Amino acid sequence: MAEDRQMYKIGFDNDKYKTMQSERIRERISEFGGKLYLEFGGKLFDDYHASRVLPGFQPDSKLQMLLQLKEDAEIVVVVSAEDVKRAKLRGDLGITYDEDAIRLIHEFTEIGLMVGSVVLTKYTPGDRVTDFEERLKAMGYPVYHHYVIDGYPANIAKIVSDEGYGKNDYIATTRKLVVVTAPGPGSGKMATCLSQLYHENKRGIKAGYAKFETFPIWNIPLKHPVNIAYEAATADLNDVNMIDPWHLEAYGKTTVNYNRDVEVFPVLKAMFDKIYGECPYKSPTDMGVNMVGNCIIDDAACREASDQEIIRRYFTALCAALRNPKKNEEVFKIELLMNQAGITVEDRATVPAARDKEKLTGGAAAAIELNDGAVITGKTSDLLGCSSAMLLNALKHLAGIDDNTLLINPDVIKPVQQLKVNYLGNRNPRLHTDETLLALSISAVTDENAAAALAQLKNLKNTEMHSTVMLADVDAVTLKKLGVRVTSDAKR
Repeated sequence: MAEDRQMYKIGFDNDKYKTMQSERIRERISEFGGKLYLEFGGKLFDDYHASRVLPGFQPDSKLQMLLQLKEDAEIVVVVSAEDVKRAKLRGDLGITYDEDAIRLIHEFTEIGLMVGSVVLTKYTPGDRVTDFEERLKAMGYPVYHHYVIDGYPANIAKIVSDEGYGKNDYIATTRKLVVVTAPGPGSGKMATCLSQLYHENKRGIKAGYAKFETFPIWNIPLKHPVNIAYEAATADLNDVNMIDPWHLEAYGKTTVNYNRDVEVFPVLKAMFDKIYGECPYKSPTDMGVNMVGNCIIDDAACREASDQEIIRRYFTALCAALRNPKKNEEVFKIELLMNQAGITVEDRATVPAARDKEKLTGGAAAAIELNDGAVITGKTSDLLGCSSAMLLNALKHLAGIDDNTLLINPDVIKPVQQLKVNYLGNRNPRLHTDETLLALSISAVTDENAAAALAQLKNLKNTEMHSTVMLADVDAVTLKKLGVRVTSDAKR
């Protein structure tokens, strides 16, 4: 079935964003006399969440923006020694925080950004910490130590003293803009920035501090789907969007922030008061430099994209809870967010389509919504899994090939099934999506329909799919590489 609508619409001006954002940071540098420590939150290289909820935002937009400032910028990478000791993993990449820090350094330097140093926060010695430090030094990067301060963050008198920040190593920097980033949350970016302000002030340098977080977006409504989608994305962290009470009191204007920044602001203000005599900011919102909200050019497109993201997060949480019941709290939270947004899973067109197909055929089914609005389904058969069948049907639709046309001869599929079962130890003989694409590629050598279908793979980017069963890892990976955004029911 097809609907008369275009699925993927651009809602965000990426070029405008890169220009506006870099200009705003330059302005903030000048406001502090030419030295700014910028706490950089979120992902620099691969912000796929932002690209999903703000269609048109490129995953590396923030990195490209920084490149416009590269002559004035240096990067300080912050890693918690505690995270290094316990070999903490980045869940999305499957690598430890120390390995990710090395990866970040390589990525930054390869594109021409200067990495000045690495800071080990919450420092205590340990074998893994020492090995990591020696590896960094061998690469030519200075390593500094920052320590746990008793009473942090409440004991302001001790924190802002020679017994607090004063015990931390002073980080030698040479550029106007010092971007403080980290492999993940809880690394100590803000504390690193404030420690540097203390040390700079003792040296007679009045440096500034600002925070760069993409979400929540401060100058759109609190319950805008883009902001609700951020809460859904951080359901495991218990982040809650809220009106910034400090900003409302100071200016009489409503802006959006999140609970952690609002809660820590009194402490931050007291630290600034202690260091400089007064705080340059009247609210957490004042600290930010985020210009994303000014670059939304189609609000309806961003709202629709964000609604879809919230639903995707819901299905992801359901599947995670099936594996680990402790994740049920995330499910409940996202259910509340869906109620706030006024949406249900039925608002994802592929969900009812896949479920109806399953009822009709009696087996697992899948559905994909293409960018022309067509919703294409696939069923489980003796030869193909439902994702593979759906994929071939979608390619036929895009290539204008009759639905009854066979793209892969069963005689090609059967030997592959025998290989899987008889020699590779697989119990499921049906072809997965990667195997189906390989068979399609072979068929394309002699079959013009198969070749035409294969040429349509590029048009699967930014499409939406739902499966009535949880996908095998190989299918999930293959579809992700094709740019298909996948959800599934929490069934094995």
